[in-house]
Amino acid sequence: MSRQYKMMPVVALLLAFALILSACAGGTGGANSQSTGGAPAATPKPDEGANKQSAASGPYTVKHTMGETQIKETPKRVVVLVNDAVEAALALGVKPVGMVRAWGVEPYYAHLKSQLEGVQIVGDENQPNLEAIAALKPDLIIGNKLRQEKIYDQLSSIAPTVFSGRTNSDTFINFKVYAEALNKKEEGDKKLAEYDKRVQDFQGKLGDKMNTKVSLVRFYLGDKVRVYYNDTFPGGILKKIGLKRPEIQDKPTFADIIGKERIPEVEGDIMFYFTLLDEKGETTKTEKEWQEETLWKNLDVVKKGKAIKVDDGIWNSSGGIIAANLMLDDLEKYLLGADAAKK
Repeated sequence: MSRQYKMMPVVALLLAFALILSACAGGTGGANSQSTGGAPAATPKPDEGANKQSAASGPYTVKHTMGETQIKETPKRVVVLVNDAVEAALALGVKPVGMVRAWGVEPYYAHLKSQLEGVQIVGDENQPNLEAIAALKPDLIIGNKLRQEKIYDQLSSIAPTVFSGRTNSDTFINFKVYAEALNKKEEGDKKLAEYDKRVQDFQGKLGDKMNTKVSLVRFYLGDKVRVYYNDTFPGGILKKIGLKRPEIQDKPTFADIIGKERIPEVEGDIMFYFTLLDEKGETTKTEKEWQEETLWKNLDVVKKGKAIKVDDGIWNSSGGIIAANLMLDDLEKYLLGADAAKK
């Protein structure tokens, strides 16, 4: 037998082995396609996944009351200088690294306290501490034009800054701005849709009680008492639901400060009153003094046990989407009864 024929089996073996290696190296997509009965998967373009992720968390621009602000990527360290934006951040799954203190005696509102452990206080809405804000190295600052317009440029030099405007009666206008600033627009739209659904369900349960005239009273700053009209946070919620107001309170304005001689103006089918606590306890003292007045005791709403004290943080001071939901809880409870509200 010649040497050429002796080599043939060896060559054939080597060729077969090479074919097996080739099939293993390029057969991953083929194996998968055979197991699913489909065509071989397309080969992804280089860095295609990375490009998609980069686009999702890349730069975006937010329009707001001070103009436009470009933000490099979804922020991770957010400082919030207005209370309703604290609620917006929490509702959208963002815990701020810094925030302004709540109105009143405590740094956090009671209904938010458990979610804010470890968040640094950086002053109050009227006087944020710029040094404390800068020390937190934020990648986004959220504030409010009414409160902080004079320091907007200074804040912008620290980090991209987005401001909300003045909207007493429609907290959801500002909520949309906050959601966009946090790069959470879709999540924000979902939260608003959920709230609208709650309102619609509540409206369906109210029936004739939709005609209930709701009075709003706030004890604040010593001996001052405010009657709240429609251009307020609680007034806006009542309007959204469609509940009525006493004629004298059914105004498109903010509020009026009244004295004890005007107590009859707080009459209604039901009254919700709330008190901004102060360190000296003056507002609590005023609340008790008013309730000892004959004019107060002679109100039909008081005689019928329909004058109800509610939380100031929820019904007024915090003014965000979490408070709006909790206020709706209270309305369901006191207008429908606990059992009906659960249905």
